[in-house]
Amino acid sequence: MVFVLCTLIDSMGSLCSRHRRSPADPEENEQTAEIERRIEQETKAEKHIQKLLLLGAGDSGKSTIFKQIKLLFQSGFDEAELKGYTPVIHANVYHTIKILYEGSKELSQSSEDSLKFIVSDENKEIGEKFSEIGGRLNYPRLTKEIAHEIGTLWRDSAIQETYVRGNELQLPDCAHFFMESLQRLSDVEYVPTKEDVLHARVRTTGVVEIQFSPVGENKKSGEVYRLFDVGGQKNERRKWIHLFEGVSAVIFCAAISEYDQTLFEDDNKNRMMETKELFEWILKQPCFEKTSFLLFLNKFDLFEKKVLKVPLNVCGWFKDYQPVSTGKQEIEHAYEFVKKKFEELYFQSTSPDRVDRVFKIYRTTALDQKLVKKTFKLVDETLRRRNLFEAGLL
Repeated sequence: MVFVLCTLIDSMGSLCSRHRRSPADPEENEQTAEIERRIEQETKAEKHIQKLLLLGAGDSGKSTIFKQIKLLFQSGFDEAELKGYTPVIHANVYHTIKILYEGSKELSQSSEDSLKFIVSDENKEIGEKFSEIGGRLNYPRLTKEIAHEIGTLWRDSAIQETYVRGNELQLPDCAHFFMESLQRLSDVEYVPTKEDVLHARVRTTGVVEIQFSPVGENKKSGEVYRLFDVGGQKNERRKWIHLFEGVSAVIFCAAISEYDQTLFEDDNKNRMMETKELFEWILKQPCFEKTSFLLFLNKFDLFEKKVLKVPLNVCGWFKDYQPVSTGKQEIEHAYEFVKKKFEELYFQSTSPDRVDRVFKIYRTTALDQKLVKKTFKLVDETLRRRNLFEAGLL
């Protein structure tokens, strides 16, 4: 579309200058008509593509959802793209071991049971080495020797105790997965798997987009969507503004497992409180007056493991939560409580003239490919029904 518009501008400038000399030139009229026809075709094509905006705070799992879409509804990642993730994954390993080692030192000084966070003397040298490497901008490729050293430090009891307190240390979710795969990741012939790519953590900066159809490009029953993923950290949000116009639906990701964690960019701010405030702000934007809202309560897999150990009411937003049972029943009770909180926030933040816009909540685990596929087919069905309703066909 940009190319066509540029062609139009260049060509029309030329036409205008010649038009003064020969106003009735048939060739010029034909050229103008062709440009107009192409613009009309491009405009019609754009109208058949629905724009989805993927929003959420940092570490909400948005980018993992985005990668799943590429795997599920496009051609996935070719070998070159997979290999391109190798330095990212190796950086995740170095970053993780640095956080754990420095976290153990901090906890050994501040915790009541400080002794259990003291790394053994033989592993301290390894820890200092990788603490220094982890602070660099460029990381060396993992070798078998390096992987062995990192693995030795990872298995130190103090590091394992520190890992349990990872919610206090900005430890990435991929930590355990990659630490338990060190030998494979350090193989000379190593090529990241799709699962590795999904676990790989790299902060989204700027805006990336992908075009897809949840039921296949050639099936008339499905819509074609253009999904935009944007950085979730505060300093990235100013880049969202120009994407707000013409959006069919906002997909908002909320990491419900992070109710006891603080922001990467602000250790004094609870992540769930940040998510609450961000969701509320987006709901009130005038440009979303008729926009559908699809809320993904993400990281349910981590939530169900955590909620039986860490009470929901550690988060100020959930301070009125009261456990009622144990096991799966308690997990469901806790999830429904969180879901209700978001529902209440939606209706409190939605003016009366906007209450008829579509609002759906989905329980998601971004790493679960089958669940993501099922969710996006439900999203597709929801948006198609809305379009039929607005067209008076339903």
